[in-house]
Amino acid sequence: MRVIIHDLENKYNKLLLQKCDRIIVVDGKYSACRGCFNCWTKHPAECFIKDSLHEVSKEIGRADELIIITENYYGMYSPPVKNILDRSIGISTPMSIYRGKEMHHTTRYGMRELLSVYAYGEMTDAERESFLFMIKRNALNLGYKHYSFTYLESIGGLGEI
Repeated sequence: MRVIIHDLENKYNKLLLQKCDRIIVVDGKYSACRGCFNCWTKHPAECFIKDSLHEVSKEIGRADELIIITENYYGMYSPPVKNILDRSIGISTPMSIYRGKEMHHTTRYGMRELLSVYAYGEMTDAERESFLFMIKRNALNLGYKHYSFTYLESIGGLGEI
């Protein structure tokens, strides 16, 4: 399954739906993570907040390929995209395992193939390095075997996805 998370305008949904099985849109119709960890312990992979991200952990966890399209915010995901990723903490468990000679949480859905991040907006070399480092760490922590990072000079580059 291929899942796309994006912070683009809704007019891009039609194009992106042709390239994936599911789109998770930054629409602001959801709450921020409250840090209760119920999605880890009481109700695995389900958030107690009953909004559009109630089962986002399951949707992301089942994705063999996760694609994130985000505006650059100082070498990081945009705040709304980060909010979605925070709400998906239930894709892992509170238990730990060694991965890459480091301790990480065990994945609830097993290892997955590819985490791809496409960033747009102005970006310095330092921000690009920061993004690449973060994506590498996210891929390892979230249980992705591979990762890629692409800087889009313009949104017109979305056809490459």
